[in-house]
Amino acid sequence: MSARSFATTTGLRMLAASIIVMAASPASAQFQKAEDAIKYRQSAFSLIGTHFGRIGAVVKGEVPYNKDDVAKNAAMVATLSTLPWQAFGAGTEGGKAQPAIWTDAAKFKTGSEKMQTAIAELNQAAQSGNLENIKKAFSAAGQTCKSCHDDFRKK
Repeated sequence: MSARSFATTTGLRMLAASIIVMAASPASAQFQKAEDAIKYRQSAFSLIGTHFGRIGAVVKGEVPYNKDDVAKNAAMVATLSTLPWQAFGAGTEGGKAQPAIWTDAAKFKTGSEKMQTAIAELNQAAQSGNLENIKKAFSAAGQTCKSCHDDFRKK
């Protein structure tokens, strides 16, 4: 394992461990202020976008396919996809979130569940190493993201 690969792997493990510890903490203790919740969810979505984008570069043919890299990024996206939802509690309005998140909470919850399911399927496809299945799963996952952005994210 190269030093860069080791550093990247170690960094991802430390990030994942930190996220898991934060996710295990009670939400009320995490978010004393609405701004804290907004920063938390924006950070989670930013990380999701970064790792999802790395897979997208492969799917689009911009980067050569490397099974291990795609599998690691998909696993990270799967972990991260469970995190932002706890930061959308009552009183956390703001940021890029539209009011419909709180006025149509059932639709928002359904969208978040669809996204997490699609991301889990992407992770499964990535772990199999079948690039065609990865491409299909990536497209489906991207569509769930777009749908939620269209309905619940300020432009």
